[in-house]
Amino acid sequence: MFEKFTEKATNVVIESQKVAKELNAPCIMPEHLLLALAKEAKGISLKIFKSYNISPEDIEREVRKSIPECRQTSLIFSDEYKELLKNTLDLANKSGNPTILYEHLFLAVINDKKSHSVHILENLGFDIYKSRVLLEKLVQKKTKKLYHPEIDDNKDIEDKSMDADRLFDSEEASKVFHRAVAKLSTSNYEILGTEQIISSILEDKNSELSQILAKFGITEENFDEKLANIQSRQSEYEERQIIFTPNAFRTMNLALQTAKELGSSVVLPEHIVLGLLKTKRGVAYDIFKELKVSDDDLAHSIIKPIEKQMPETLTILRLAKEEARRLGRNIVGTEMFLLGIIGEATGVGAEVLKELEITIKDARSVVENLIGFGNEYFDREIVFTKRAKRVLEAAWELAKKENKSKIESAHMLLALTTEPSCLAMKALEQLGVDAVEIREGVKKFQNR
Repeated sequence: MFEKFTEKATNVVIESQKVAKELNAPCIMPEHLLLALAKEAKGISLKIFKSYNISPEDIEREVRKSIPECRQTSLIFSDEYKELLKNTLDLANKSGNPTILYEHLFLAVINDKKSHSVHILENLGFDIYKSRVLLEKLVQKKTKKLYHPEIDDNKDIEDKSMDADRLFDSEEASKVFHRAVAKLSTSNYEILGTEQIISSILEDKNSELSQILAKFGITEENFDEKLANIQSRQSEYEERQIIFTPNAFRTMNLALQTAKELGSSVVLPEHIVLGLLKTKRGVAYDIFKELKVSDDDLAHSIIKPIEKQMPETLTILRLAKEEARRLGRNIVGTEMFLLGIIGEATGVGAEVLKELEITIKDARSVVENLIGFGNEYFDREIVFTKRAKRVLEAAWELAKKENKSKIESAHMLLALTTEPSCLAMKALEQLGVDAVEIREGVKKFQNR
């Protein structure tokens, strides 16, 4: 039976054994479970106790009155306690949960009219009915959903416009920009296109990126040779004219998004090339096609060295996508970011959640209850909800504010708190953790 208990629920049962021993009880009784629940309370459950100004000491005092001390031999569960655990399993089944949560134990205790637990709580001013309704809402498993709950956000909120200054604030990207502008001034054009940007990247022949591109036959010489034969920039103009050509604008927008997804707080030349490969448009991309470059192979070659650096956010997003696939979804929402942060395991974000006793097992269970299982094909492209993109944007801003070159797991965790109604925060709330605890936890780790 105990294999179905979440870690938090298991800790409560262990604590009930401990308090029974400390109080010299004849056996482990439901009242000891009540005291353990008060001692192990966190988040919403702790707020319930605090709302009635009830402390573990208050409950312990009442338990001592109701259960006489005796000489112990070996502590065993009383029949009443065993019956209560059976009721807990029934409550979990009725709520549609495959696991037994802390809240199921709490519900079983306040539903148990045979023990003194209800009498103790009522004597302390506890509202049984009101608390029961709240706990039942927390444990209720949601019905299967074929559509991701955050997907509706995509219909209403548009991405922020690209800020060109942010694209070139890294030293590497700034050099690319200045070289591209210099090339533009020697041409007959006034608007920066993908061809000037890529040509300026290739000019730095000693960079690792240029060496990767050279393996695919993309060198400064043959790129410029192809460029010289192009008579028209028509493929650059599909919309209104702006500082960048429309396709250069798309490329740089995707470069910015790619930088975030790869855990960087600055846009690098590698991100620009990857942005071009995603755009699949423009003069530079046409030249890549003439040189018979495979988009997937080139992208993989560029990303591989970045992956070797093991940036925390890249690992988090990779794990988030894996979690989405596990639930039969091709959409990553904020709840998958939360699972990715926990799964990454080594960063400050994971450490903070570990201290708050959030485990991957418990978090997965809550997320499954929130979004259910989908039936999307696994081979479809994984996409982010707009809310997830906003979280990534907030993490990027936090990293830049701290002058960090990488987006770290702490930035991702803090960014989740900027979207209080997102699924990740709803999951954390059900796990007994709120935004204040997260912010304080991150602050504590950063001050060490």
